[in-house]
Amino acid sequence: MAEVIVVGGGVGGMVAALSLARLGHQVLVIERLPRLGGKLAEHHRDGFTFSLGPSLLTMPHVFRDLGLHRTFVEPEELCRYRFADGSALSACRDPDRMAERVERLAPGEGRSWRAFHAWASRCLRAAERTFFAGPPTRLPERAHLSDLAAVAPGRTLAGLARRFFHDRRLRQYVGRYATYAGSSPYRAPAALGCVPALEHEQGGWYVPGGLPRLADDLAALLKEAGAEVRPGTQVEAVLADSRQVTGIRLAGGERVRADVVVANADAATLYGRLLPDRRRMRRIAGLGPSSSVLLLLAGVEGRTPGLAHHSIVFSADYEQEFGDIFDRRRPPRDPTVYIGCSAVDDSSQAPEGAENWVMLVNVPAGDPGGWPVGPEAYRDLVLERLAGRGHDLAGRLRFVDMFTPADIRDRYDAWGGAVYGTAYRGRLAPFLRPGNRGPRRGLYLVGGSTHPGGGLPMVALGGRMVARMVAEDFGPAARGGPA
Repeated sequence: MAEVIVVGGGVGGMVAALSLARLGHQVLVIERLPRLGGKLAEHHRDGFTFSLGPSLLTMPHVFRDLGLHRTFVEPEELCRYRFADGSALSACRDPDRMAERVERLAPGEGRSWRAFHAWASRCLRAAERTFFAGPPTRLPERAHLSDLAAVAPGRTLAGLARRFFHDRRLRQYVGRYATYAGSSPYRAPAALGCVPALEHEQGGWYVPGGLPRLADDLAALLKEAGAEVRPGTQVEAVLADSRQVTGIRLAGGERVRADVVVANADAATLYGRLLPDRRRMRRIAGLGPSSSVLLLLAGVEGRTPGLAHHSIVFSADYEQEFGDIFDRRRPPRDPTVYIGCSAVDDSSQAPEGAENWVMLVNVPAGDPGGWPVGPEAYRDLVLERLAGRGHDLAGRLRFVDMFTPADIRDRYDAWGGAVYGTAYRGRLAPFLRPGNRGPRRGLYLVGGSTHPGGGLPMVALGGRMVARMVAEDFGPAARGGPA
């Protein structure tokens, strides 16, 4: 059995640590912040609770398989889409009802949605046999020859939307799934179109008390499995010789020996600072950064009639919006705004008779000091745009707390950094992410910037993949090093 150090206590690192501890390895998790969970962070003010990271859970079986017994709740609507022309689409889980709603929105497109859903389901099956099953360096055991064509290689998500839909609004609906990976629908791979199949087949779920409760559950399971956790501890370097890792160095100089180091950090952080590697950094930087977000957290008086748990208020010109983010490197003048209000389904998240609005706007990654307008002025523009599209909060706001990309990165290590590999080479992005095995024996990578990519269940799957690799390389059956 190996001595394992996991650097970073995000979901991917926690799942890797849990899986390895259960296999009998000696596991130490080191986290810079005083809490575990990574993107599963939250903000509290005046009796309101706001989730700063994921607000929707897909693939709940991934977490149930780890031994989490918490109850999950399925909202009545997957999402309420509001378009610039004043129309709306209420997405539901049942495919037949969804097709009927699409037909009412855009006569003639119900059949197109059914065809899109069938394609997404085939793409999902192919992804489960290949991309979700292990790193791209390994030949999947259950892969079919037809799986390559099933993911529409070389096609963008926007191109996929044009293939199925004539209505501009439905093309926006498909394109928005690019933002799950911090990308643009005009660059992201069509394979992201499998996400709607996940939602309609397995549902979109909420955890009472907020999704950060999943981090609490994983932390409890880590303790039960015998893993040691050191929160509030900064790792300064990963130590290695020319062949293998030997441990880590903490801020202050303490060295901790290890046979295995699992880096649950952005690959750019690993190869840029913790274990410098110029060649790999050049490759990563060449992939281009993802988008980041501006978060507005609002305490809202009263209840909004008909408000869904999840809403998306679309811009009038999607192509212009993503051109602003990725080409002109500025916040979009007409932004799409995601609104999450967990108080719709969970009264613990806001005082009685009030709502907790999380408003998320996609913006360029990095310091907002380079924006044409300051964050405060941009916040006011976002609220003005929402007011013009049916969400006027004038007279109802108790407060609005704002978190820029730099704020989120520095305070919560969630959603604030530039995760590389999803933007400029988007159609090939799934195959260009850094691998889970590093260049030294005993070094492994997990998290949103590595295979299989971002998203809560994906980083959890990545944690399980890494645990399997360590078992292969350092378990009783291992014979001299990695395969």
